[in-house]
Amino acid sequence: MKITDKKILITGADGFIGSHLTEKLVKKGCRVKAFVFYNSFNSWGWLDHIPEEIKNQIEIFSGDVRDPFGVATAAKECDIIFHLAALIAIPYSYHSPATYIDTNIKGTLNIMQAARTHEIEKIIHTSTSEVYGTAQFVPITEEHPLQGQSPYSASKIGADQIAWSFFTSFDTPVSTIRPFNTYGPRQSLRAVIPTLITQIAAGNTKIKLGALSPTRDFNFVDDITEAFIKIAESDNTIGETLNAGSNYEISINDTAKIIADLMDKNIEIISEKKRLRPEKSEVNRLWADNTKITKITKWKPEYSGIDGFKKGLEHCIKWYSSPDNLSMFKTDIYNI
Repeated sequence: MKITDKKILITGADGFIGSHLTEKLVKKGCRVKAFVFYNSFNSWGWLDHIPEEIKNQIEIFSGDVRDPFGVATAAKECDIIFHLAALIAIPYSYHSPATYIDTNIKGTLNIMQAARTHEIEKIIHTSTSEVYGTAQFVPITEEHPLQGQSPYSASKIGADQIAWSFFTSFDTPVSTIRPFNTYGPRQSLRAVIPTLITQIAAGNTKIKLGALSPTRDFNFVDDITEAFIKIAESDNTIGETLNAGSNYEISINDTAKIIADLMDKNIEIISEKKRLRPEKSEVNRLWADNTKITKITKWKPEYSGIDGFKKGLEHCIKWYSSPDNLSMFKTDIYNI
């Protein structure tokens, strides 16, 4: 599929990954409608911070994925939907689980129903590696059992199944991308890498984190947005779920050491109790098998392995250390 000929709706375009995907698609010459979360401040999230020449080419739709009427209106005259809108903070899902059901499951249902009504040519639904829970085997393939170890991951499992059910029931042309831990500029401090960098950049030497032993498969945002595009362009991804991961595993503790080294700082890491997940909810190991997506779409991460990871971290350090960018974050407050 040649997506530059298509009108594209991106839900969650105001978020971290969504804003990067929006930028990239505009640069490719796509006609993009950005679905942003309606608010009284008329904020477009991270889209407020992208270059004006990119912003001026985007059609903005303010709404809420929980509202089926607004979603149906947004989908009119669109050809492709990238569905990224979701609540993603795991700690907040312990606090307010019902909002995750409404946004992630019902929101996905609204997208699928609108796609069916308007005969959308392709939907790329966003999953998460958290649906696998702690790895039962590594690297994790798409056949790994799903384990809802937090209300967030349970809601994403539900959303994935809604998407799958529309494919099996109505032949809705949906593909599911399952990104492993994405990092990059604009990510909130709920994620470990920006938390580390901003605390150090703010002059702290005692760095507060949660669990240090879990491992993650980190992926730079440029690689993940490219995976979204490759899945959309491929004619062989409909009805498929595809891991988007680097196939490289590293612990949180080792990640902290690398960041401190790249920033040339000596730090002391403190594992705060309030930042820890409940014991049975912690996902102790994530490591992606990316064989399927590589075979079907020819996607290949550019920031893979230890060298690629360091290259991506250097981009993040430069961005978050900029005074203008650092000032947008409350580095001294733990935000669930």
